[in-house]
Amino acid sequence: MKLNLTRNNTAYIYSLIIAILNLIWFNAATAANATEAAELVKTTTDRMLEALQQQRNAINSNPDLIYDIANRIAVPHFDFERITQTAMGKFWKQTDTDERSQLIKEFQALLIRTYAKALLNYSGQEIRLLPPRPSKRSDQVQINTTIDMQDSNPIPINYLLYLKNDVWKAYDVVINGISLVANYRNSFAQEIRRGGTAGLIEALRKRNQTTTAQ
Repeated sequence: MKLNLTRNNTAYIYSLIIAILNLIWFNAATAANATEAAELVKTTTDRMLEALQQQRNAINSNPDLIYDIANRIAVPHFDFERITQTAMGKFWKQTDTDERSQLIKEFQALLIRTYAKALLNYSGQEIRLLPPRPSKRSDQVQINTTIDMQDSNPIPINYLLYLKNDVWKAYDVVINGISLVANYRNSFAQEIRRGGTAGLIEALRKRNQTTTAQ
């Protein structure tokens, strides 16, 4: 049977080929990006735990040293501006430049302190990296991990990352099904309704001043 190609169906076939090629490229790019993001999570976690083991004696004497480790190894891979903006929700638009700077500074300090304190409780549990879950966008990915506990069910910890200027940055962490950002969004809103943005900044500052790694 002879296939009769008109200008219209030729254009259609050409468009279909382009669409298929784009889909193949997108899936390949997404898979590559997901692999890169997963490697970043694994490398960062391994470096943190290695530093923790190497400096365990010093940390036992001065627990606040864990903050230096976290700031040096983990902080560069998080977008704290986006994290803070998301946690603020609709109230972010009501803040000025100085307030935003203070919010990012204090919230970053609080998150790092929380993260560091959790590390102090680490005692050799296996952390497993699960296959990444690419999103519909090639510049976003979810990296899933689990901590195998000896006397309880594994704890899932999922990292949400996106490409910022061609560098992977984490913008949320979901622990046991609870979003870190969403969890703070509720408490931020309550604090702002009580004392405004200034009240929230002061509350974060006081909490950071009274929180130690012990």
